[in-house]
Amino acid sequence: MDDKILIPISFFLMIFGIVYLIYSTRNRERLALIEKGVDASIFIQGKSNKVPAWKIFVVNLAFLLIGCGVGIFLALLITTYTSLNDDAVYPSIIFIMAGIGLLTGFKTAKDLDKE
Repeated sequence: MDDKILIPISFFLMIFGIVYLIYSTRNRERLALIEKGVDASIFIQGKSNKVPAWKIFVVNLAFLLIGCGVGIFLALLITTYTSLNDDAVYPSIIFIMAGIGLLTGFKTAKDLDKE
């Protein structure tokens, strides 16, 4: 058997195993709860007053892009007015500002969820 065919087969088997394990475990948990007499309403994903996922995604993406833009601008200022190496300054400032942007987006999305 060719060695190249083993990679897709093993990848498919791994994905199938993970999905099977998730669904079988969820089924066993639900059966155990039903046997104990727990109300079945916990399985129903009712509509609540939550913010839609796409709005949270857009807020996080916006803050990430704003952070990257501010990071590029700050890196340009730093490399223009100092003698630091461009190869080190640009990625570090961009990643730092992108992280700050994601953190800000997370806090904003959490505040949206409270409303």
